[in-house]
Amino acid sequence: MVRRGGFLRRANGHEDFFDASSAYLARPGDETCIGHPAGPGDVSTAIVVPAALVDEVFAGSPPAARLVTSPTFDLEHRLLVAACRRGSDHGELDERVHALLAMLSGPLWPGAPAKPATTTSHRRLVSEAREALSQGGLTLGLTELARRLCCSPHHLSRVFRRVTGHTVTFYRNELRVRAVLEDVAAGAANLRTLAAQYGFADQAHLGRVVRRHRHQTPGALARILAADEHESPTSDG
Repeated sequence: MVRRGGFLRRANGHEDFFDASSAYLARPGDETCIGHPAGPGDVSTAIVVPAALVDEVFAGSPPAARLVTSPTFDLEHRLLVAACRRGSDHGELDERVHALLAMLSGPLWPGAPAKPATTTSHRRLVSEAREALSQGGLTLGLTELARRLCCSPHHLSRVFRRVTGHTVTFYRNELRVRAVLEDVAAGAANLRTLAAQYGFADQAHLGRVVRRHRHQTPGALARILAADEHESPTSDG
């Protein structure tokens, strides 16, 4: 996936120019030559995925030519790079990768509405995912959660978003934020310990997620929760 600049790529006898609006899928064994007619300086992102996932995402017919990426894809691509740089947890990174793959393969759910049996099956899967997350699974990433549910991460990611309107990462983070705030309200003060307990990459990651979900820092929320506890009315009985 190209982020800046461009280059000429020849693979298996096919030649095309790739700029910041394009991406391509390379396979093991491809005979590839890269040229830089405009000079050096191009920057790209490479993601290595298993062959089975490629077959699942592209329905067994992976594209061989240049893929044109949308403005939405470009933003999600850059958000993935930013998440890698700041040290997000593997669950968030997994989900961002699967979302990008789904965008490359076309609409998430093209065609007619799902059959009732399919809808029921999808709702059951999401229910099982919620149960797994709630029962000690807040540190599970997308891949680990999918393995526990005996399905592929890509399938879980798509179904969960279709049924709930949210990604698995968003839903899991919301549960984690609530758990952290519950502990903070109960007197827990060490955010580094809480970050490790609930599977955040570090204390800074915990802070970013809390701000994203509650628009305030963990410290500010701790003060608010403490004030609410001290100022709550007591019974005269």
